Amino acid sequence: MIYNQHTLPNGLRIIHCPVASKVAYCGFAIDAGTRDELENEQGMAHFVEHLIFKGTQKRKAWHILNRMENVGGDLNAYTNKEETVVYAAFLTEHFVRAVELLSDIVFHSVYPPHEIQKEVEVIIDEIRSYEDNPSELIFDDFEDMIFRGHPLGRNILGNPELLRSFNTEDVLSFTSRYYQPSNMVFFVLGNFNFKKVIKQVEKHVSDIPCVEVQNRRTPPPLYVPETLIIPKDTHQAHVMIGSRGYNAYDDKRTALYLLNNMLGGPGMNSRLNLALRERRGLVYNVESNLTSYTDTGAFCIYFGTDPDDVDYCLRLTYKELKRFCDTKMSSSQLSAAKKQLIGQIGVASDNNENNALGMAKTFLHYNKCESQESVFRRIEGLTAEMLLEVANEMFGEEGLSRLVYR
Repeated sequence: MIYNQHTLPNGLRIIHCPVASKVAYCGFAIDAGTRDELENEQGMAHFVEHLIFKGTQKRKAWHILNRMENVGGDLNAYTNKEETVVYAAFLTEHFVRAVELLSDIVFHSVYPPHEIQKEVEVIIDEIRSYEDNPSELIFDDFEDMIFRGHPLGRNILGNPELLRSFNTEDVLSFTSRYYQPSNMVFFVLGNFNFKKVIKQVEKHVSDIPCVEVQNRRTPPPLYVPETLIIPKDTHQAHVMIGSRGYNAYDDKRTALYLLNNMLGGPGMNSRLNLALRERRGLVYNVESNLTSYTDTGAFCIYFGTDPDDVDYCLRLTYKELKRFCDTKMSSSQLSAAKKQLIGQIGVASDNNENNALGMAKTFLHYNKCESQESVFRRIEGLTAEMLLEVANEMFGEEGLSRLVYR
């Protein structure tokens, strides 16, 4: 893929990837998420994501929602621990409309008090529905455990008591700190001339001044493995095992990515799926996941099973982890694992929305976009010795935390 880059005088970075399609994507990726909230702002990043569609200096909520919908487009947003993304999908002829609307809601939202009151209850309903789903809730509780007392452990949705205390001034305080051009990337994936892209973005954001955003992130405290059992009135027991992982700039993350894919990735032939589900029928779902943050990471294994089978499933899981630590992969095993991962990445890249969002996140944090061929070369360059070293760093039972709902 070809990537075009430009930085405006106010610090806004623009990244563009041309693709031959009638459908395009563009938006703002903002380097602010849950970990950037003050103690009394927990849930604010996600709260802003909801409220950003509720009114600007010149538009009511209804006009915002209809601006893209009326031409068949889509307006969306998401929040995670380290970034917030606001974006649109549309036919290429509506690019000007999309840029103008996104610039308006990101830089000129007014967060009306009456909309705040309504949206608080919407988010509290979202929190309650989330709490009703232990297979999702356990992921947040696990990160809270391995990042104990640190903002990275916070639930993205916040808590009802604090949400009900937020007002317009609180929201403006948060956005004035982080919703600055120098703290953002404007991304475009579509069949456009790059000069036109720059011209349109300049037209709508050049009047926003350059404001330096202070680096406010603190690294998490020393990781100490722990085991926690939480009583839950559910049919299944839910189990999470894992630890801290490598950060987004650590070269070892690629090796862990490959190991994770073999262990509990999306393939039905993952080692944990074969050991727990296919051979023994102990679980419906078992998976492993990786998240890399700018200064740390998280690795976890999840499964749900009958309460009577928890200990057996744990023994089987630790056995599979030990295999990675004790046995160097053969050349044929390593080649097959690489081929599978490269194929999965290739298939996933057929989704342009995912490509646009991935490009935005990568450019936001690395200030560059890596080609798919470069990713493939990194995977191909992995050796059995590298994987063995990473497995012993990450998969040793004594370094793993455990969270159980039962």
